[in-house]
Amino acid sequence: MGGTEQGFVKEAFNTNWIAPLGPNVNGFEDSLENYLGKDNYVAALSSGTAAIHLALMLLGVERGDEVICQSMTFSASANPIVYQGATPVFVDSEIDTWNMCPNYLEEAIKDRISKGKKPKAIIAVHLYGMPYKVEEIKAISKNYDIPIIEDAAEALGSSYNNQKCGTFGDISILSFNGNKIITTSGGGALVSKEKNSKEKAIFLATQARDEAPYYQHSQIGYNYRMSNICAGIGRGQMEVLDTHVELRRNMNQFYKEIFGVKEGVSVFAEPSEKYFSNHWLNCITVDESITGFSSENIRETLVKDNIEARPLWKPMHLQPVFKDAPYFGGTISEKLFNKGLCLPSGSNLTLNEKERIKNALKTYI
Repeated sequence: MGGTEQGFVKEAFNTNWIAPLGPNVNGFEDSLENYLGKDNYVAALSSGTAAIHLALMLLGVERGDEVICQSMTFSASANPIVYQGATPVFVDSEIDTWNMCPNYLEEAIKDRISKGKKPKAIIAVHLYGMPYKVEEIKAISKNYDIPIIEDAAEALGSSYNNQKCGTFGDISILSFNGNKIITTSGGGALVSKEKNSKEKAIFLATQARDEAPYYQHSQIGYNYRMSNICAGIGRGQMEVLDTHVELRRNMNQFYKEIFGVKEGVSVFAEPSEKYFSNHWLNCITVDESITGFSSENIRETLVKDNIEARPLWKPMHLQPVFKDAPYFGGTISEKLFNKGLCLPSGSNLTLNEKERIKNALKTYI
């Protein structure tokens, strides 16, 4: 927390704006629109998952359709595809950014078209805050006329070629879950280039109530709007967003200094100057054939010192719930999962905590 959040929340109580509408909701959306830049319209929602669900609806995804999705991601990227009765088609990563591989993406599109199942959308993820290969993915999207849903849940504050993540998709989504770069405790947002798309999203997010003096509904809606209290937290958090990004990026440098001389351990970093990652989570990969120890050995060692670390996301095509979904690619995401580790990255880590982490890692390696 930055310290000013309580003021916005207190205002919500004092003015009795508690429901999922009100000055904080409008103010939070305005702050995000100003941050992302001109011609980006933001609808504040209850979660990033809700934002992906509404994005699929806005793009006309229906039962029986197929949607391409990055395999190496959190399940919330893929689950809304199933909400719509559609089928996810998973695509492997490339090694530079760990995100969707353009080559396998095009292979998947060609295959599905040849089978009479042209995908309705592409869900591309900025994994751990690292921008995906924007130009290559966008070129494929344009060539095959398939819209992109940009999953920037982990990437607020990141940019590619000096353009903010969250502004590259035909529709983009953000997340403000409790573990994100800024939080509203739970929450998300849909970002669109068209104002009418924002208005349509808000309509669907508020139970799709028709304009009438009584409650009339001509289509199915959802309870997906953000509350005025949560939006108040978000307004305060926007004031510390840049600080949080700087702190996370400092953690990346912190781990580079620890592992810099250790052969076989690589700290996840930008592949070129075009990429600017918020380093939402700082990750390493460990080549056991060189080091003699694995990423799991490091995790277990840290746990003994009461320091939590976690494996990378398990790819979606390896998840039991998606075992029958089509998959295109090799074993890059699988190898990353087997070799990778997410290390403590919080914006609120103290000097003492960082020293504990440093000592535990250096002692082990």
